[in-house]
Amino acid sequence: MRTSDPQALARDLRTTRLRTLALFDAFDPAHPGVPLLPIINPPRWELGHVGYFQEYWCLRQEGTGRPLPSRLAQADAWFDSSQVVHARRWHLPLPGVEAIKAYLAGVLEDSLARLADMPHDDRAMYFHRLALFHEVMHGEAFTYTLQTLARPCPDEALAVSWRGPLESADAPDIDVAAATVTMGSAAGQGFIFDNEKFAHPVALAAYRISARPVSAGQFRAFVDAGGYREARWWTPQGWQSLQAQGRVLPRYWRWQGGRLQERRFERWLPLAEQDAMVHVDAHEAEAWCRWAGRRLPSEAEWQHAAQTQPGFDWGGQVWEWTGSAFEPFPGFSPDPYREYSAPWFHDHRVVRGASFATARSLVDTRFRNFYKPDRGDPFIGFRSCPLAL
Repeated sequence: MRTSDPQALARDLRTTRLRTLALFDAFDPAHPGVPLLPIINPPRWELGHVGYFQEYWCLRQEGTGRPLPSRLAQADAWFDSSQVVHARRWHLPLPGVEAIKAYLAGVLEDSLARLADMPHDDRAMYFHRLALFHEVMHGEAFTYTLQTLARPCPDEALAVSWRGPLESADAPDIDVAAATVTMGSAAGQGFIFDNEKFAHPVALAAYRISARPVSAGQFRAFVDAGGYREARWWTPQGWQSLQAQGRVLPRYWRWQGGRLQERRFERWLPLAEQDAMVHVDAHEAEAWCRWAGRRLPSEAEWQHAAQTQPGFDWGGQVWEWTGSAFEPFPGFSPDPYREYSAPWFHDHRVVRGASFATARSLVDTRFRNFYKPDRGDPFIGFRSCPLAL
């Protein structure tokens, strides 16, 4: 979708909206039983925000710096994520579900009508592409919110397939020669996110990197060795976070009848040791690496391997932690949606790849996802590198 024509973009916007609504409908209309947690949004607010974002950027901009009025009274007071702090979102006098859905339907049709008159031009289509990517990100957020709350996933194929077994959890490391990798994206080559601005070279020494993400079975060996009970494997911040949560197992694992189980949405199933490890935060990933005598790859190493190594398996199982802080590239400047990247620099960690729940339109070796190091609720795993060649 970064370079698609208006017709293809319109099809993807419609398909994405159907998926958004199906995921939303997995929650009760007024979100009873959805607790106020810092890692999720109230579903009705999140649905309205998706429509608001599309309307604001695709329909309300007139080039004067002052947006046109919304078609929904009070939309700015309800759904502007930059102004409505998280805790307030749970207590707003929001419209009913059908009214919010009608708002989204009207916004979509008007956006598509405007798109139909656009040339196949990156500048003209920028905000429609931005709205698409924004919505697919919220669709994945709906999916991991269902996991957080142990709710059924409406996409049965997704719920059953989960993340899929690795081709070989014990695949050898890949030897990667010293090289220069181009980080970021060049102007004039389709849509780019502002944190990809702009393409620049980064020199890499020779390194080795695992061909696959760490499997649940490989991670279990760390658990069985007492890894969650020994502070020596953890950073002080990681150990403090683990103790505060009172966990002695990874998220969504439990012992039942002498066997390890994992929860996938609402179902408790035997631990699938051949699958990629998932729902680990950066502290857990780093603790495993210390125990195993390894390290997380830098984002430059990850990207270079993904772009050049045929045996590098990525993009269909889990997002992957890197060892790199989320920082601006040289010469960064924010795009019109200023809140996308700039507020999160320095205290977030770069996450690369894609999960089984990521829309294919978002999958790209250049895409820089980012989370705080203590986030393990999204579908995140990791791969590792030896400490030395």
